Amino acid sequence: MKILRTPRELREAVREARLRGESIGLVPTMGALHAGHVSLVQAAKRDRCWCIVTIFVNPTQFGPNEDFSRYPRDEAGDLARCDAAGADAVFLPEVADMYPPGSATVVSVRGLTDHLCGPARPGHFDGVATIVSKLFSLAQPDRAYFGEKDAQQLAVIRRFARDLDFPIEIVGCPTVREADGLAMSSRNRYLTPEARQRALTLSRALHAAEARFAAGEREVATLAAEIARILAEGRPTKIDYASIVDAETLQPVAGRIERRALVAVAVWFERTRLIDNVTLVP
Repeated sequence: MKILRTPRELREAVREARLRGESIGLVPTMGALHAGHVSLVQAAKRDRCWCIVTIFVNPTQFGPNEDFSRYPRDEAGDLARCDAAGADAVFLPEVADMYPPGSATVVSVRGLTDHLCGPARPGHFDGVATIVSKLFSLAQPDRAYFGEKDAQQLAVIRRFARDLDFPIEIVGCPTVREADGLAMSSRNRYLTPEARQRALTLSRALHAAEARFAAGEREVATLAAEIARILAEGRPTKIDYASIVDAETLQPVAGRIERRALVAVAVWFERTRLIDNVTLVP
């Protein structure tokens, strides 16, 4: 497994892989890797890609009161997980490599960021879109792999990749969960044992909505009330949102669900903000 530290090293590794006739698969991450990230690498390898994992805690997607300084970092553990999963290369740049002095260009996707995490995290998706577009430019992948747990992020990436004519297949991979249902997240390690137990209400609420929907319920108000009831049982510190939105536009659904919808929640337990979602398909 190659360890690459600079954009020049990444470009050279990609050039060599192309000369060998390889297809390039990209797995962008912020490190603190877990089984969810590993599943993305495994998906790339199933697609017979030469797989590059990027590990970069991107400062531009953190707000001034967010957890950039304490975001978990474990380079040695991350490299071991990448190697075990079959990654072919890992790119670990410094901030100055990705944002040289004087950087002034931002990629911004309107509309899709108006709801859900957008209002609570102003500038977050600009930071995501900008760094991922830079990684696309550097790695020139054929496919890029992202987890469906970050559904709004995935929608934003798909949109700017289409709008900016990146010839890249964006592959969404299913959310990986702990045995008790909690969606895997690098931030789960912040949870105290008591908060982690309370956080199980996220998946319980979403799966209850799924079950009601499968049984024929289509009224947004009824499903929203069931979600709110179960979330309250976890005594959350704060609920940023518990929303039912159109799966394509991410605009709130009113009345009845008539087409694919995303049920998404963002909830704080103590100092930790967790997100989760399920998709409802009529």
